Amino acid sequence: MTALRSEIFVAKHTFVSKLALIFPALIVVTQNFFSWVADTGNSARNNLISGGSFDEVIASNAYGYFVDSINTGITMLALLMVCIAAHSFSYDRDSGFVRHILIRKVGRTTLILAKFVYLHLLAVTSLTVLLITAYFNTGFFWEYGPVVEDGFELISEEEIVAEILLGLRLAVIPLPAAIGFGLMTSSIAQTATQALMTALGVTLAVDIFKPSLGVYADYLYARFLPSIVDTSYLSEVSRLVRGYSDVLVDDRILQMNLLIPIPTAIIFICINLLIIKQKKL
Repeated sequence: MTALRSEIFVAKHTFVSKLALIFPALIVVTQNFFSWVADTGNSARNNLISGGSFDEVIASNAYGYFVDSINTGITMLALLMVCIAAHSFSYDRDSGFVRHILIRKVGRTTLILAKFVYLHLLAVTSLTVLLITAYFNTGFFWEYGPVVEDGFELISEEEIVAEILLGLRLAVIPLPAAIGFGLMTSSIAQTATQALMTALGVTLAVDIFKPSLGVYADYLYARFLPSIVDTSYLSEVSRLVRGYSDVLVDDRILQMNLLIPIPTAIIFICINLLIIKQKKL
């Protein structure tokens, strides 16, 4: 508890922790504003040319934009958490804070686990702010409701909400693995800058090349995490809640999404603990 209290105390006085809480939400607000401006222009043009259309009905439904907001926000949150995790231990080691904590009879294992818990608390808080902001901001620009065409309900609100909850659950499951990878990099690297650059570089490299790995990508936690090159289930939910029927859901991928990330996070933490016990601080 001493180590965790120290982490929380330091977080209260650092800009990075505050940035992690609000940055994903700010990105979402900005994205929604520009999407609304673009949709307003397109809608006015389409009305002049051909009147209403199914695409216009879709464009006026808030649920699709809400999913897009969540997707973008989690992408930013995941990158932030990898960077913060990679920087945390290595910076504390370079600044002498780790030695100060160890003098207070806090074990190395306890210190790493406290950081892991704190980073999850930060991620959960940021995700909560993101979801609340995305919901109300999206509702401000568009209207929530079922997808309806010519008076026929294609997909009900209950079905939409169920898909969003499933997509959200599958999207956040890989976050512990991302945090664990950042912490592991922080322990391996010699300096805080090296840890930060390595973690961010590897994360982006895996993101770029994972589509070329084929079925082997299904064994990477990054395959299921919303990202710049997005292959997560949440990206499919964005089309599902808009009423498109050409989305194919692979049950095997959903099972892998549930099975791969958590064991990966445990492996990262175990490697982290082994390195910390061997390394001179």
